[in-house]
Amino acid sequence: MKKYDSLKKNKDFQNVYSNGKSKANKYLIMYIIKNDLSSNRLGIQVSKKVGNSVVRHRLTRLIRESYRLNANMFNSGLDIVIIARNTAKDKSYKEIESALMHLGKIQNILIEN
Repeated sequence: MKKYDSLKKNKDFQNVYSNGKSKANKYLIMYIIKNDLSSNRLGIQVSKKVGNSVVRHRLTRLIRESYRLNANMFNSGLDIVIIARNTAKDKSYKEIESALMHLGKIQNILIEN
């Protein structure tokens, strides 16, 4: 079973943008807000400014897979929106995963072991 769902509706994205708190690093921007669910909902946004559809889709897949493999390390009950910056387009999986985990750490949403 998946540990997260996807954010799909525009109003959900707008709610996270307007009411959530954001942090950023070199490659990604992360917005978070609490939801009243037991699981996380993940939204990924990659602008056309980043590249063509192949580049954008590759970045989306890298971010989604980075989150999926580390989902058990994130607190639950959150709406998370991740925005890819232009600098992320040529980066490897490891660099994207590292950027995602860094943002999770500075947002204080990682479960401490």
